[in-house]
Amino acid sequence: MNRRHFIIQAACVVGVAKTFNVSASTMALASNATFEIVRTKKEWQAMLSDFEYQVMREEKTERAGSSPLLKEKREGTYLCKGCDLPLYPSHTKYESGTGWPSFYDSLPNAIGTKEDNGFFMTRTEVHCRRCGSHLGHIFDDGPAPTGLRHCLNGVSLVFQPA
Repeated sequence: MNRRHFIIQAACVVGVAKTFNVSASTMALASNATFEIVRTKKEWQAMLSDFEYQVMREEKTERAGSSPLLKEKREGTYLCKGCDLPLYPSHTKYESGTGWPSFYDSLPNAIGTKEDNGFFMTRTEVHCRRCGSHLGHIFDDGPAPTGLRHCLNGVSLVFQPA
């Protein structure tokens, strides 16, 4: 490997590192400035398991097929695990075949979105509009009437039966 190749590879590594750190740092800054419910890192860690914290506060993703909410068929409402805000009505849930709970629409004024440039692509990240907890991503391959797929981490949600 010559010096030129080393410099190019080093620049790529730095670029990748910056890409993956932007998302978490942006979320941390936003959560302290723009949400109704603001908690310190220690407060979030005290109320969430380590994995819940990683998903909801650091924007990690749960393993496909691991959420018990995939099998939930009852009528009710899905709430934010971070602040109990009602987010999704059960009648908008559908089987997407992706391994994550999927919905074609949220309740009014329940969610917020932002651009996510991680994983070498641009996606739409979805979070709770009240506490900023990461929920998942929104894709444009869902069913009518919206054509959207809100692909969510079940660990970020709590189901409340009707």
